[in-house]
Amino acid sequence: MDKIEPMTLFGYEKLQAEVRDLKQVRRPQTVKDIEEALEHGDLKENAEYHAAKEQQRLIDGRLADLAELIGSSKIVDPSELEHARISFGSTIVMTDMNTDEEFTYTIVGGCESNPDMGLISFGSPLAKQLLGREEGDEVKVRLPNGEKEFEIDEVKYEEIIFECS
Repeated sequence: MDKIEPMTLFGYEKLQAEVRDLKQVRRPQTVKDIEEALEHGDLKENAEYHAAKEQQRLIDGRLADLAELIGSSKIVDPSELEHARISFGSTIVMTDMNTDEEFTYTIVGGCESNPDMGLISFGSPLAKQLLGREEGDEVKVRLPNGEKEFEIDEVKYEEIIFECS
């Protein structure tokens, strides 16, 4: 079964912009760098040539990764989904039951995640354990830094802010 990668239109457009930059700007510049380095002669000790070839390999690898990601993407509009239970695009307000610290997270696609802004990937350990839960639920989650217990205070949809202004 093919892996489907849900994301918002923002995430899809972000990936497309990266592909354009790699194909139209970075790769052509790297090809020029290789050509210039070839003019220096002896390839065995030509650091510029080897660095440019490595850069070209990295760009080609990233383009292959992006092609796979875009090929498996499914654009989802979270505003059209039900948010009575936690799902893609839900914003969750929850409290750590041991420290009373409150956390707010929004579940987004993997390429859109930014934990510093409270945007967590639907594929993250926390999101996987929250999906399907609802307000009032108490949930024990296993995280890389140990087990934590949260109470889900609120599940809602609000417009997602992906970048700081």
